[in-house]
Amino acid sequence: MARGTVRFWAAARAAAGVAEEPFEADNLDDLVAEITRRHGGSDLPRVLGRSSFLVDGRPAGTRDRRAVELPEGATVEVLPPFAGG
Repeated sequence: MARGTVRFWAAARAAAGVAEEPFEADNLDDLVAEITRRHGGSDLPRVLGRSSFLVDGRPAGTRDRRAVELPEGATVEVLPPFAGG
């Protein structure tokens, strides 16, 4: 299981109440499930459903989240939709 850091931006940061936190997960799907469990009482699960993800600066795009493996020490950035471009 890889360990790394997840960073929240804009509305994701506001919903999470933190700018970043550590994670342990094998793939992006597992990470999103972990974050959802941690922040289930907040608006973050809804924001995650609309967000894009970068793994070490590379877009996860529309790939199946189970197929996006997370390497040890990865930084995953959660980017909600931004208004105005």
